[in-house]
Amino acid sequence: MGKIRIGLFGFGVVGQGIYEVLRRTKNVDAEIVKICVRSLDKPRPGEIDRRFFTDSADEILLDPAIDLIVEVIDDAEASYRIVKAALERKIPVVSGNKAMLANHLQELIEMQKRNGVALLYDASSCGSIPVIRNLEEYYDNDLLLEVKGILNGSSNYILSRVFDHQCPYAEALAQAQALGFAESDPSFDIEGYDSLFKLVIITVHALGVYVHPRDIFTYGISTIHDSDIRYAREKRVKIKLVAQVVKVAGDRFTMFVMPEFVSPKKYIYSVDDEYNGVVIRGECYDRQFMFGKGAGSLPTASSILSDIMARQHDYRYEYKKMNYADRPAYTTDILLRIYARYTDTPVPAILPFEKIHEQYFSSECNYLIGDVKLSALIEHRAELNGKDLFLANIPLFFIDRD
Repeated sequence: MGKIRIGLFGFGVVGQGIYEVLRRTKNVDAEIVKICVRSLDKPRPGEIDRRFFTDSADEILLDPAIDLIVEVIDDAEASYRIVKAALERKIPVVSGNKAMLANHLQELIEMQKRNGVALLYDASSCGSIPVIRNLEEYYDNDLLLEVKGILNGSSNYILSRVFDHQCPYAEALAQAQALGFAESDPSFDIEGYDSLFKLVIITVHALGVYVHPRDIFTYGISTIHDSDIRYAREKRVKIKLVAQVVKVAGDRFTMFVMPEFVSPKKYIYSVDDEYNGVVIRGECYDRQFMFGKGAGSLPTASSILSDIMARQHDYRYEYKKMNYADRPAYTTDILLRIYARYTDTPVPAILPFEKIHEQYFSSECNYLIGDVKLSALIEHRAELNGKDLFLANIPLFFIDRD
Protein backbone atom coordinates (compact mmCIF):
# COMPACT_ATOMS: atom_id res chain seq x y z
CA MET A 1 0.00 0.00 0.00
CA GLY A 2 1.26 3.49 -0.87
CA LYS A 3 0.95 6.62 1.24
CA ILE A 4 -2.25 6.64 3.30
CA ARG A 5 -4.28 9.82 2.84
CA ILE A 6 -6.30 10.49 5.99
CA GLY A 7 -9.52 12.38 6.48
CA LEU A 8 -9.60 13.38 10.17
CA PHE A 9 -12.83 14.10 12.04
CA GLY A 10 -12.27 16.13 15.20
CA PHE A 11 -9.39 18.38 16.20
CA GLY A 12 -9.64 18.62 19.95
CA VAL A 13 -7.06 17.29 22.39
CA VAL A 14 -6.81 13.85 20.74
CA GLY A 15 -7.05 15.13 17.16
CA GLN A 16 -4.19 17.54 17.77
CA GLY A 17 -2.25 14.68 19.38
CA ILE A 18 -2.69 12.59 16.22
CA TYR A 19 -1.46 15.47 14.09
CA GLU A 20 1.58 15.80 16.37
CA VAL A 21 2.55 12.10 16.46
CA LEU A 22 2.16 11.79 12.69
CA ARG A 23 4.46 14.77 12.33
CA ARG A 24 7.04 13.18 14.66
CA THR A 25 7.05 9.60 13.42
CA LYS A 26 9.34 8.51 10.58
CA ASN A 27 8.00 5.02 9.89
CA VAL A 28 4.39 5.75 8.96
CA ASP A 29 3.75 6.64 5.34
CA ALA A 30 0.59 8.63 6.01
CA GLU A 31 -0.60 12.21 5.93
CA ILE A 32 -3.69 14.11 7.01
CA VAL A 33 -5.15 15.78 3.94
CA LYS A 34 -8.42 17.17 5.37
CA ILE A 35 -9.76 17.85 8.88
CA CYS A 36 -13.49 18.15 9.58
CA VAL A 37 -14.41 20.33 12.57
CA ARG A 38 -17.64 21.69 14.02
CA SER A 39 -16.62 25.34 13.75
CA LEU A 40 -14.25 26.90 11.24
CA ASP A 41 -14.06 30.06 13.34
CA LYS A 42 -12.40 28.41 16.32
CA PRO A 43 -8.69 29.31 16.70
CA ARG A 44 -6.33 26.53 15.56
CA PRO A 45 -2.59 25.92 15.99
CA GLY A 46 -0.82 28.48 13.82
CA GLU A 47 1.40 26.07 11.85
CA ILE A 48 -1.58 24.31 10.22
CA ASP A 49 -2.84 25.77 6.93
CA ARG A 50 -6.47 26.83 7.35
CA ARG A 51 -7.24 25.23 3.98
CA PHE A 52 -6.91 21.82 5.65
CA PHE A 53 -10.13 22.46 7.60
CA THR A 54 -13.73 21.93 6.58
CA ASP A 55 -17.06 21.83 8.38
CA SER A 56 -18.60 19.50 5.78
CA ALA A 57 -18.43 15.75 6.49
CA ASP A 58 -19.20 15.02 2.83
CA GLU A 59 -16.08 16.87 1.71
CA ILE A 60 -14.15 13.99 3.28
CA LEU A 61 -16.58 11.11 2.82
CA LEU A 62 -17.08 11.80 -0.90
CA ASP A 63 -13.42 12.44 -1.70
CA PRO A 64 -12.10 9.42 -3.68
CA ALA A 65 -8.51 10.42 -2.83
CA ILE A 66 -8.99 9.68 0.89
CA ASP A 67 -7.94 6.15 1.91
CA LEU A 68 -8.73 6.18 5.63
CA ILE A 69 -11.13 7.95 7.99
CA VAL A 70 -9.83 8.69 11.49
CA GLU A 71 -12.66 9.73 13.81
CA VAL A 72 -12.00 11.21 17.27
CA ILE A 73 -15.03 13.39 17.99
CA ASP A 74 -16.80 13.32 21.36
CA ASP A 75 -20.39 13.22 20.00
CA ALA A 76 -21.43 9.55 19.93
CA GLU A 77 -24.35 9.99 17.53
CA ALA A 78 -22.35 12.08 15.09
CA SER A 79 -19.54 9.53 15.34
CA TYR A 80 -21.99 6.74 14.51
CA ARG A 81 -23.26 8.58 11.42
CA ILE A 82 -19.72 9.21 10.16
CA VAL A 83 -18.48 5.66 10.76
CA LYS A 84 -21.59 4.10 9.23
CA ALA A 85 -21.37 6.32 6.14
CA ALA A 86 -17.67 5.52 5.69
CA LEU A 87 -18.16 1.76 6.02
CA GLU A 88 -21.05 1.84 3.55
CA ARG A 89 -18.71 3.59 1.09
CA LYS A 90 -16.08 0.90 1.84
CA ILE A 91 -13.65 3.37 3.39
CA PRO A 92 -11.72 1.87 6.33
CA VAL A 93 -12.10 3.68 9.65
CA VAL A 94 -10.08 4.16 12.83
CA SER A 95 -12.24 5.32 15.75
CA GLY A 96 -11.68 6.17 19.40
CA ASN A 97 -15.32 6.74 20.38
CA LYS A 98 -16.05 4.11 23.03
CA ALA A 99 -19.66 5.21 23.68
CA MET A 100 -20.55 4.89 20.00
CA LEU A 101 -18.80 1.55 19.62
CA ALA A 102 -20.32 0.02 22.76
CA ASN A 103 -23.85 0.88 21.64
CA HIS A 104 -23.51 -0.07 17.95
CA LEU A 105 -20.70 -2.62 17.72
CA GLN A 106 -22.87 -5.57 16.69
CA GLU A 107 -24.24 -3.63 13.71
CA LEU A 108 -20.81 -2.25 12.78
CA ILE A 109 -19.28 -5.74 12.78
CA GLU A 110 -21.94 -6.90 10.32
CA MET A 111 -21.29 -3.84 8.13
CA GLN A 112 -17.57 -4.63 8.04
CA LYS A 113 -18.28 -8.18 6.90
CA ARG A 114 -20.88 -7.14 4.35
CA ASN A 115 -18.73 -4.44 2.75
CA GLY A 116 -15.33 -6.10 3.16
CA VAL A 117 -13.91 -3.12 5.01
CA ALA A 118 -12.07 -2.62 8.30
CA LEU A 119 -12.96 -0.68 11.45
CA LEU A 120 -10.12 -0.47 14.00
CA TYR A 121 -10.49 0.99 17.50
CA ASP A 122 -7.64 0.01 19.83
CA ALA A 123 -7.67 3.57 21.18
CA SER A 124 -11.22 3.16 22.49
CA SER A 125 -10.16 0.96 25.41
CA CYS A 126 -7.32 1.93 27.74
CA GLY A 127 -5.56 4.43 25.51
CA SER A 128 -1.96 3.36 24.97
CA ILE A 129 -2.45 -0.17 26.39
CA PRO A 130 -2.94 -2.58 23.42
CA VAL A 131 -5.67 -4.61 25.09
CA ILE A 132 -7.95 -5.25 22.13
CA ARG A 133 -5.36 -6.46 19.65
CA ASN A 134 -3.80 -8.73 22.29
CA LEU A 135 -7.17 -10.27 23.10
CA GLU A 136 -7.92 -10.60 19.39
CA GLU A 137 -4.63 -12.23 18.41
CA TYR A 138 -2.65 -13.58 21.37
CA TYR A 139 -5.57 -14.87 23.45
CA ASP A 140 -7.38 -16.44 20.51
CA ASN A 141 -8.56 -19.53 22.37
CA ASP A 142 -11.13 -20.69 24.90
CA LEU A 143 -8.68 -20.77 27.84
CA LEU A 144 -9.34 -17.17 28.84
CA LEU A 145 -11.17 -16.93 32.17
CA GLU A 146 -11.25 -13.27 33.15
CA VAL A 147 -10.39 -9.74 32.10
CA LYS A 148 -10.47 -7.33 35.00
CA GLY A 149 -9.04 -3.96 35.76
CA ILE A 150 -9.02 -0.22 36.16
CA LEU A 151 -10.20 1.16 32.84
CA ASN A 152 -10.78 4.81 33.72
CA GLY A 153 -7.92 7.14 34.59
CA SER A 154 -10.04 10.00 35.94
CA SER A 155 -11.76 8.02 38.68
CA ASN A 156 -8.51 6.26 39.50
CA TYR A 157 -6.70 9.57 39.92
CA ILE A 158 -9.42 10.74 42.33
CA LEU A 159 -9.30 7.55 44.41
CA SER A 160 -5.49 7.62 44.43
CA ARG A 161 -5.54 11.12 45.91
CA VAL A 162 -8.03 9.94 48.53
CA PHE A 163 -6.20 6.79 49.62
CA ASP A 164 -2.55 7.65 49.00
CA HIS A 165 -2.59 11.34 49.89
CA GLN A 166 -5.46 11.54 52.43
CA CYS A 167 -7.21 14.05 50.20
CA PRO A 168 -10.96 14.65 50.72
CA TYR A 169 -13.02 13.32 47.81
CA ALA A 170 -14.36 16.73 46.74
CA GLU A 171 -10.85 18.18 46.72
CA ALA A 172 -9.49 15.21 44.74
CA LEU A 173 -12.25 15.65 42.15
CA ALA A 174 -11.46 19.36 41.84
CA GLN A 175 -7.76 18.52 41.33
CA ALA A 176 -8.63 16.01 38.61
CA GLN A 177 -10.72 18.65 36.85
CA ALA A 178 -8.00 21.30 37.16
CA LEU A 179 -5.45 18.92 35.61
CA GLY A 180 -7.78 17.96 32.78
CA PHE A 181 -8.20 14.34 33.92
CA ALA A 182 -11.91 14.93 34.58
CA GLU A 183 -14.40 17.10 32.70
CA SER A 184 -16.38 19.97 34.24
CA ASP A 185 -19.25 17.43 34.23
CA PRO A 186 -17.34 14.34 35.45
CA SER A 187 -20.32 11.95 35.55
CA PHE A 188 -19.22 9.94 32.47
CA ASP A 189 -16.09 8.91 34.38
CA ILE A 190 -17.09 8.77 38.03
CA GLU A 191 -20.46 7.06 37.43
CA GLY A 192 -18.67 4.21 35.64
CA TYR A 193 -19.98 4.68 32.09
CA ASP A 194 -16.55 5.16 30.53
CA SER A 195 -15.43 1.87 32.11
CA LEU A 196 -18.68 0.19 31.05
CA PHE A 197 -18.29 1.08 27.38
CA LYS A 198 -14.69 -0.12 27.37
CA LEU A 199 -15.75 -3.38 29.04
CA VAL A 200 -18.40 -4.03 26.36
CA ILE A 201 -15.78 -3.64 23.61
CA ILE A 202 -13.21 -5.74 25.47
CA THR A 203 -15.72 -8.56 25.98
CA VAL A 204 -16.37 -8.87 22.24
CA HIS A 205 -12.67 -9.54 21.71
CA ALA A 206 -12.17 -11.58 24.89
CA LEU A 207 -15.10 -13.98 24.55
CA GLY A 208 -16.71 -13.26 21.17
CA VAL A 209 -19.99 -12.08 22.70
CA TYR A 210 -21.64 -8.67 22.49
CA VAL A 211 -23.71 -7.50 25.47
CA HIS A 212 -25.56 -4.18 25.26
CA PRO A 213 -24.53 -1.62 27.92
CA ARG A 214 -28.10 -1.36 29.27
CA ASP A 215 -27.94 -5.03 30.36
CA ILE A 216 -24.85 -4.58 32.55
CA PHE A 217 -24.85 -3.42 36.16
CA THR A 218 -22.81 -0.25 36.53
CA TYR A 219 -22.19 1.67 39.75
CA GLY A 220 -19.73 4.52 40.24
CA ILE A 221 -17.87 6.39 42.98
CA SER A 222 -19.75 9.70 43.17
CA THR A 223 -21.41 8.88 46.51
CA ILE A 224 -18.31 7.63 48.33
CA HIS A 225 -18.23 8.99 51.90
CA ASP A 226 -15.61 9.42 54.62
CA SER A 227 -17.10 6.43 56.43
CA ASP A 228 -16.47 4.18 53.39
CA ILE A 229 -12.88 5.38 53.17
CA ARG A 230 -12.40 4.85 56.90
CA TYR A 231 -13.85 1.32 56.68
CA ALA A 232 -11.50 0.43 53.78
CA ARG A 233 -8.47 1.74 55.68
CA GLU A 234 -9.42 -0.29 58.74
CA LYS A 235 -9.48 -3.39 56.51
CA ARG A 236 -6.13 -2.37 54.95
CA VAL A 237 -7.57 -2.24 51.42
CA LYS A 238 -8.14 0.46 48.81
CA ILE A 239 -11.34 1.22 46.95
CA LYS A 240 -10.87 1.13 43.16
CA LEU A 241 -13.44 1.44 40.36
CA VAL A 242 -13.14 -1.95 38.68
CA ALA A 243 -14.64 -3.40 35.50
CA GLN A 244 -14.61 -7.14 34.94
CA VAL A 245 -15.80 -9.89 32.65
CA VAL A 246 -15.39 -13.37 34.10
CA LYS A 247 -16.36 -16.93 33.22
CA VAL A 248 -18.42 -18.35 36.07
CA ALA A 249 -18.74 -21.78 34.44
CA GLY A 250 -17.62 -23.38 31.20
CA ASP A 251 -20.67 -22.14 29.34
CA ARG A 252 -21.51 -18.89 31.18
CA PHE A 253 -19.90 -15.56 31.95
CA THR A 254 -20.85 -12.40 33.79
CA MET A 255 -19.71 -8.78 33.73
CA PHE A 256 -20.21 -5.60 35.77
CA VAL A 257 -18.60 -2.31 36.83
CA MET A 258 -18.43 -1.45 40.54
CA PRO A 259 -16.16 0.03 43.19
CA GLU A 260 -14.22 -2.82 44.75
CA PHE A 261 -12.22 -3.42 47.91
CA VAL A 262 -8.76 -4.26 46.55
CA SER A 263 -6.18 -5.92 48.79
CA PRO A 264 -2.41 -5.22 48.55
CA LYS A 265 -1.67 -8.61 46.96
CA LYS A 266 -3.66 -7.69 43.84
CA TYR A 267 -1.85 -6.21 40.85
CA ILE A 268 -4.35 -3.37 40.46
CA TYR A 269 -3.80 -2.25 44.08
CA SER A 270 -0.67 -0.38 42.93
CA VAL A 271 -2.22 1.16 39.80
CA ASP A 272 -2.38 4.81 40.86
CA ASP A 273 -3.04 8.29 39.53
CA GLU A 274 -4.36 8.48 35.95
CA TYR A 275 -2.98 5.07 34.97
CA ASN A 276 -4.96 2.02 33.86
CA GLY A 277 -4.18 -1.59 34.67
CA VAL A 278 -5.67 -4.75 33.15
CA VAL A 279 -5.33 -8.31 34.45
CA ILE A 280 -5.96 -11.14 31.98
CA ARG A 281 -6.41 -14.56 33.57
CA GLY A 282 -6.36 -17.92 31.81
CA GLU A 283 -6.46 -21.60 32.61
CA CYS A 284 -2.85 -22.34 31.70
CA TYR A 285 -1.07 -19.00 32.21
CA ASP A 286 -2.65 -17.77 35.48
CA ARG A 287 -2.48 -13.95 35.42
CA GLN A 288 -0.89 -11.51 33.01
CA PHE A 289 -0.85 -7.79 33.69
CA MET A 290 -0.88 -4.78 31.35
CA PHE A 291 -0.23 -1.28 32.67
CA GLY A 292 -0.06 2.18 31.15
CA LYS A 293 -1.67 5.55 30.62
CA GLY A 294 -5.27 5.06 29.61
CA ALA A 295 -6.12 8.54 28.40
CA GLY A 296 -4.69 11.86 27.33
CA SER A 297 -3.69 13.42 24.04
CA LEU A 298 -0.44 11.64 23.17
CA PRO A 299 -1.13 8.20 24.74
CA THR A 300 -4.44 7.96 22.86
CA ALA A 301 -2.88 9.36 19.70
CA SER A 302 -0.13 6.72 19.88
CA SER A 303 -2.81 4.03 19.89
CA ILE A 304 -4.53 5.67 16.90
CA LEU A 305 -1.13 5.72 15.18
CA SER A 306 -0.77 2.00 15.82
CA ASP A 307 -4.07 1.39 14.04
CA ILE A 308 -2.98 3.60 11.13
CA MET A 309 0.22 1.56 10.83
CA ALA A 310 -1.83 -1.66 10.99
CA ARG A 311 -3.86 -0.44 8.02
CA GLN A 312 -0.61 -0.10 6.05
CA HIS A 313 -0.44 -3.89 6.31
CA ASP A 314 -4.16 -4.28 5.55
CA TYR A 315 -4.84 -5.47 9.13
CA ARG A 316 -8.42 -5.93 10.32
CA TYR A 317 -10.11 -7.61 13.27
CA GLU A 318 -11.31 -11.08 12.30
CA TYR A 319 -13.68 -11.56 15.27
CA LYS A 320 -12.78 -15.26 15.18
CA LYS A 321 -14.27 -15.94 18.61
CA MET A 322 -17.69 -14.82 17.42
CA ASN A 323 -17.68 -17.86 15.12
CA TYR A 324 -16.98 -20.38 17.89
CA ALA A 325 -19.75 -22.94 18.23
CA ASP A 326 -19.53 -23.05 22.04
CA ARG A 327 -19.37 -19.37 22.99
CA PRO A 328 -20.33 -18.76 26.65
CA ALA A 329 -23.69 -17.14 27.42
CA TYR A 330 -24.08 -13.97 29.49
CA THR A 331 -25.70 -14.50 32.88
CA THR A 332 -26.63 -12.33 35.85
CA ASP A 333 -27.72 -15.34 37.90
CA ILE A 334 -24.63 -15.23 40.08
CA LEU A 335 -24.02 -14.32 43.69
CA LEU A 336 -21.96 -11.27 44.65
CA ARG A 337 -20.81 -10.20 48.07
CA ILE A 338 -21.29 -6.46 48.51
CA TYR A 339 -20.67 -3.72 51.03
CA ALA A 340 -23.66 -1.35 51.24
CA ARG A 341 -23.49 1.87 53.27
CA TYR A 342 -26.72 3.84 53.63
CA THR A 343 -28.74 6.21 55.78
CA ASP A 344 -32.27 6.76 54.42
CA THR A 345 -32.39 4.31 51.50
CA PRO A 346 -33.78 1.05 52.98
CA VAL A 347 -31.21 -1.25 51.39
CA PRO A 348 -32.15 -4.42 53.37
CA ALA A 349 -35.77 -3.98 52.27
CA ILE A 350 -34.90 -3.28 48.63
CA LEU A 351 -32.39 -6.06 47.99
CA PRO A 352 -33.19 -9.73 48.68
CA PHE A 353 -29.95 -10.67 50.46
CA GLU A 354 -29.41 -14.42 50.64
CA LYS A 355 -27.07 -14.01 53.59
CA ILE A 356 -25.90 -11.05 55.69
CA HIS A 357 -22.39 -11.52 57.09
CA GLU A 358 -21.97 -8.24 58.94
CA GLN A 359 -24.27 -5.37 59.92
CA TYR A 360 -23.69 -2.07 61.67
CA PHE A 361 -26.02 0.76 62.75
CA SER A 362 -25.09 4.23 63.99
CA SER A 363 -26.46 7.74 64.03
CA GLU A 364 -24.10 8.71 61.21
CA CYS A 365 -24.73 5.80 58.83
CA ASN A 366 -25.46 2.10 58.55
CA TYR A 367 -23.68 -0.56 56.57
CA LEU A 368 -23.98 -4.24 55.85
CA ILE A 369 -22.02 -6.90 54.04
CA GLY A 370 -24.16 -9.49 52.35
CA ASP A 371 -24.62 -11.89 49.46
CA VAL A 372 -27.04 -10.83 46.73
CA LYS A 373 -27.60 -11.88 43.13
CA LEU A 374 -26.35 -9.63 40.35
CA SER A 375 -29.80 -9.93 38.74
CA ALA A 376 -31.31 -8.30 41.85
CA LEU A 377 -28.89 -5.38 41.63
CA ILE A 378 -29.94 -4.84 38.02
CA GLU A 379 -33.64 -5.20 38.83
CA HIS A 380 -33.46 -2.62 41.63
CA ARG A 381 -30.81 -0.27 40.26
CA ALA A 382 -33.26 2.65 39.95
CA GLU A 383 -33.86 2.39 43.71
CA LEU A 384 -30.11 2.29 44.43
CA ASN A 385 -29.18 5.73 43.11
CA GLY A 386 -29.64 7.72 46.33
CA LYS A 387 -26.94 10.16 47.39
CA ASP A 388 -26.99 8.55 50.85
CA LEU A 389 -25.93 5.16 49.47
CA PHE A 390 -22.63 3.60 48.41
CA LEU A 391 -22.04 0.07 47.12
CA ALA A 392 -18.77 -1.81 46.68
CA ASN A 393 -17.93 -5.31 45.53
CA ILE A 394 -16.04 -7.69 47.80
CA PRO A 395 -14.24 -10.11 45.41
CA LEU A 396 -15.28 -13.74 45.36
CA PHE A 397 -13.94 -14.89 41.98
CA PHE A 398 -10.55 -16.68 41.94
CA ILE A 399 -9.67 -15.64 45.53
CA ASP A 400 -8.18 -19.11 45.98
CA ARG A 401 -5.86 -18.63 43.00
CA ASP A 402 -4.13 -15.36 43.94
